[in-house]
Amino acid sequence: MYLEIVSPEATLFAGEVTAVTVPGINGEFQMLENHAPIVSLLQEGKVKVKGDITIDEEFQNKFSRGSNGETILSITSGTVEMNDNKVIVLAD
Repeated sequence: MYLEIVSPEATLFAGEVTAVTVPGINGEFQMLENHAPIVSLLQEGKVKVKGDITIDEEFQNKFSRGSNGETILSITSGTVEMNDNKVIVLAD
């Protein structure tokens, strides 16, 4: 599935991933390939991305690595939309 993580400054990541976990306002949830369409508000927390991904050098300081090999981005709020195997995270 395709993931875009967009901040007010720039597109932080765009590429193929295997799973995305986000901090929804009603709790953390994960999206995998062929997930049902969804739109949700996000609260402060961590966006966790699974897959063999490469972060542009200028944005690497915004991401960290989790113990499971996940790539993690801390956010304060945002929205997420999933439709037709494309996930867009608008993050603050």
